Amino acid sequence: MIRPRQQFTTVEQSQDLVAAGKERIGAVQYLNTRPLIYGLGDSLDFDLPSKLADRLAHHELDVALIPSIELFQRLDSPQYRSHRPDTTWATHSENKYQVVSNACIACLGSVMSVRLFFRTRPEKTTCIAVDEGSRTSVALCKILLSKRFGVTPKLEVLPIGKSIESTNADAVLLIGDRAIGPISGGFQTVWDLGEEWHRWTNLPFVFAVWAARPSVDLEPLEKRLNAARDSGLANLATIAAIEAAAHGLSVTQCMDYLSDNLHYNLGYDEQQGLRLFHEYSMELGLAPSNRNFDAAFQYSKQS
Repeated sequence: MIRPRQQFTTVEQSQDLVAAGKERIGAVQYLNTRPLIYGLGDSLDFDLPSKLADRLAHHELDVALIPSIELFQRLDSPQYRSHRPDTTWATHSENKYQVVSNACIACLGSVMSVRLFFRTRPEKTTCIAVDEGSRTSVALCKILLSKRFGVTPKLEVLPIGKSIESTNADAVLLIGDRAIGPISGGFQTVWDLGEEWHRWTNLPFVFAVWAARPSVDLEPLEKRLNAARDSGLANLATIAAIEAAAHGLSVTQCMDYLSDNLHYNLGYDEQQGLRLFHEYSMELGLAPSNRNFDAAFQYSKQS
C-alpha cells in the first residue's frame, strides 16, 4: 500500500528522524526490489521510480531507490568551469544527491524485466511508446538507438494499466513486472536492454541506486540499507516462494530471475558501467554536463 505523502520536513527534522531510525524511505514494489527492501518493513513509502525521484527532491523522503538517470540530474559541483550557462538543472547543494549504500539494482547481461518490443527494424523506428514508470530505461533506449543506429524516435507514454496492444507505435518499452513473461502483438524483434548494453559495452548496467540529500546523516542509513540487502540475498528462496505466483512465475523461474538476472552490489565494474552511462547521457543532453560523478559515491568502501 502506498502511504500518504508527508508534509515538508526541515533539515534538522530529517536528521532527527534518521537518528531515531524513522527514516522516510522510498522504494518501488517491483519484484526486482524485493531483495533490497527485505526487513525494512513499515519504513517504506512505495511509488513509481520516477515519482520517487521527484518526492526526494521535494524533501518528502529522506532516501529513495531512484533511477540512475535521476542521480545524474543532481550530481555535485561542476568538475570545471563551463562556458555555457547551466540553468536547466538544480544547482543548490541541498538539491544534490549522494549514493548512500553499495546496494543497487544491476545486471550483467539479460535483465528480463526491461524489454523493448519492435514492430519494425530498430533502424527504422520513428516512435516508441514508453512505460510511464521509468526514466533510466528510456534514457538507455535512447542511447542504444542513437549510438548504434543514429535514430532519435519520438516518445509517447504508455500509461500504467494500458496493454501493449493499445498503441500503434513502432516499438514499446516495458519495465518491471509487466515486462516479464510472454507478450503478444506480432513484434519482429525484442531487446532485453540489459543484454544489449552488456553486448555493446561489456559492462554491467545499474538501473537504480539508493540516494539521499547531503543534509541526511548517511552512516546509519548506509548500515541499515546494506543490512537489508544482505538479509534479502540470504533469503532469496523465501522471497521467490512468496512472490512467484503473484508474478505468473514458478518458484524456480522467480529464483532464477532474482539470483541470475539481477545482482545487488555496486562494485567497481558497476560504477564503471554507471560512469559510461553518465557520459553518454551527457553527450545526448539527457543529463547536465560538467558534473562531478565521483563525488556522489561517498559511502563506506568497507561495506
